[in-house]
Amino acid sequence: MKAESANWVGTIWITVGLLVLWQAAYLIVGDLALRSPLQTVAFAYELLRKPSFAPHLVETGKAFAAALAIATAMGLVIGITLGLSKPAGEVFEPMLVALYSIPKVTLYPILLLMFGLGISAKIAFGALHGFIPVALFTINAVRNVKPIYLKTGRVMRLGRAAMVAKVVFPAAVPEIFTGLRIGFSLTMIGTVLGEMFASQKGLGHLLMNAIGLHNVDLIMAITLMLVVFAAGMSSVLLMIDRRLHRRV
Repeated sequence: MKAESANWVGTIWITVGLLVLWQAAYLIVGDLALRSPLQTVAFAYELLRKPSFAPHLVETGKAFAAALAIATAMGLVIGITLGLSKPAGEVFEPMLVALYSIPKVTLYPILLLMFGLGISAKIAFGALHGFIPVALFTINAVRNVKPIYLKTGRVMRLGRAAMVAKVVFPAAVPEIFTGLRIGFSLTMIGTVLGEMFASQKGLGHLLMNAIGLHNVDLIMAITLMLVVFAAGMSSVLLMIDRRLHRRV
């Protein structure tokens, strides 16, 4: 409890510090490139009240949720499969690492050709960003399952599917969740980036238009929304992650 309280106090101080730096930067730069924290919050509030903004918010939410579900499912299936099979892991894990190092933006034209200009391309681009960390962490988690657990499963004569469901997955959950936490952030980045290119709807589309029109108010408001959502969800996921690791 004391550690969690200290973490929350530290988070509050960091937030206050960032707001102070933001306000100071605004006073130095002025209205040309920035808005103050109060101005940004006020504009974001008014933006959320506009009926025309809701479809963009819903579009991004749908694309992100679908991309996250696909990234999680793909990452778990690939990770468990390669984690249980050492020969397959030795062959395909370096390929995953190599794919992870490629700038994903270079692959977006290919995804556009495959999925078109609709929501499918954004979902695919988001999932492409998120599934690899989930897979890599799952591979490592499965490999690190204590041998005694596996021996117990064999003594109980569990089949492969039952071994994964009742022994391997529960034992690997803490480390798998760490991969899911990282995959969450990367999937969100990929989804918004996908909306910034050849998209007709969504927060990324609005952000790209605002950049083209030099609409500082809209740029700052959308950026603030994305940062608050990402920071809030990351904090919740990190708290769950730490509790899972304490139980190990």
